[in-house]
This record gives sequence, C-alpha cells and structure tokens, in this order.
Amino acid sequence: MKRFLLFLVAVLALSFGSCREKAAYTVAFTVQDLSNPVWGATAQELNRLIGQDGGEFIFMDTKNPNTQIQQVENLISRGVDAIVIHVADPYSLENVLAQARKAGIKIFSWDTEMENSDINWLISNYELGTVIGTQAANWINEKFDGIAEYALLTYDTEAILLERGNGIRDSMALLAPNAIRVADQSAINTLQGQSTTETILQANPDLKVIASIGGGGAVGANNAVNAAGKLTPDFGIFAADATDLEVQAMENGEAVRMSVMISGSPNVIAKIIFDTVKDLMAGKPVERNMYRELIPITAENTRLTR
Repeated sequence: MKRFLLFLVAVLALSFGSCREKAAYTVAFTVQDLSNPVWGATAQELNRLIGQDGGEFIFMDTKNPNTQIQQVENLISRGVDAIVIHVADPYSLENVLAQARKAGIKIFSWDTEMENSDINWLISNYELGTVIGTQAANWINEKFDGIAEYALLTYDTEAILLERGNGIRDSMALLAPNAIRVADQSAINTLQGQSTTETILQANPDLKVIASIGGGGAVGANNAVNAAGKLTPDFGIFAADATDLEVQAMENGEAVRMSVMISGSPNVIAKIIFDTVKDLMAGKPVERNMYRELIPITAENTRLTR
C-alpha cells in the first residue's frame, strides 16, 4: 500500500506540473475504488505503459454515480482522448458518456455493456459467481460432508456485482443445500473485508467458509481469520481477481483456497486495455463486446498468475 501511495503522489505531481511537455495523447481512468488491488495495480501499470509511449495518464476513483458524472464532464472539458471507465451506475452514466463520444472521446467500458461506448470489456458476472460458489460448495462437501457454516462478502449496490453475488448464492444453494449461511454482508476492499469478517467471526465462531465477490474482501477476510486464530486446514476462502496477496496466501497455506483470475494479472489486464485503447484512438476496427476468460487459481497453479 505504501508503494501505491507513492505512485499516487508521483502521478499527481506529473499530472498537474506546470512545466510538463504536452503529451501525445491523454487517457483517463475512473473506477469505484483505487484501493482495490486489481484496479490499483492496473492503474499503476497503465501509467507506466502510457507514459513510456509518450501519453498522459489521469486516474481517479469515485464513490457514487454523481461524482463519476462530474468526473466525465470535467474530462470532456479537458479534452482527453479516451476514458476507461468502470461505471458506478449504468443508467446514470449513459447520457454523459454520449456527450463524451460526441466530443470525439473513445469510451472503454470495463465490465458493463453500455450503449454509449466504443468497446465493452465484459465478463458474465453470474457465471463468475457460479465458479466461486461451486468451488466453495465443493469444499464444504469434501471437508464437512455438506454441512458447515459459511458467509458471503458481496456488494449488491452495483448491478454487475449483484449478478456475481447471485451466482454465488444460487450455486451454493444448489450444490451444498445443507450448508448454513450465517451472513451476507457488503465488502468491496481489504479494510471492509477485514472488519466485516471480524464481526462475522465474533457472532459465528464455527464459521468455516467465506465466499467473496472480489479479491479485496478476500484478503481482508484472510487477515481477520489469521488474527482471530481461526486458520485451520479446513477453513476456506473463495473469491475472484487472484491478486498478488491472494496468491501469496494460497502459497503460504493460509485460508484463501481459490480465486478466479479474470483475463490475467493486473499487468496483463493493463496491457489489454492499453493495446485496445491505442487501436480505438487510431481508428482501427475492434470487436465491440469482448468477453474475458475465467481461470480458477489454486495453490497448485499459481504459476499462471506470474
């Protein structure tokens, strides 16, 4: 985290320095939460790739749709060339993205199929949730003969993550019907994952499985399990993103047992975004809806994340 904070300071200094030469092009990046390890690491690598290519990179996070609308309006006024956006609310953002495209700005929509975009980089969030839930259910069936307490770390305020959470819920109910769900609470980043899991563990000391919609919540949950002295060979956390910290926990024999890697590591993700945005700005044809690969990562195949 300290390294990433230094990165933020350095990029802000570059973005607002008065003596900087004009960049060949400008790409903006707006997501919900840059403390999320995937978004943060992707931003860091995009900054390197774009800077190395002579471009300017602007990044920001947003906590609500109104703030993101204002961000896009400001980017239109600034005259950026492309915006990579993980929309906070698809219905609220359509109009302002239409204005951006009318101004000639290329729109790369991450995870949401938008009408006013040049490319939608998509996953089936319900399918992703199903993979997470299936892995968690299999663990319960193998370790506990189908009967154990489990908790969900979800984020239902965002439509695509609601789909992911529903995929987890439905697959758990189908494949481990006798398991007992003791909590279903919101956690999108590491701090929320840790504090929420601490509360859940205090109320449910027999908890054995946690299924999380993302890596931030999973890492926080793993921290809480370790701190509470609950780490046992049969405790399992199942999630998505396969962040460095999740992979490290798997390799160390900690509670994270599986995480779904989506497309690849943050460096791979950044390279895909960089290449696609460059093609868009150059006027090259691109497939409008691009679907991402889902790769379950366990301690046995963490090499795939390198």
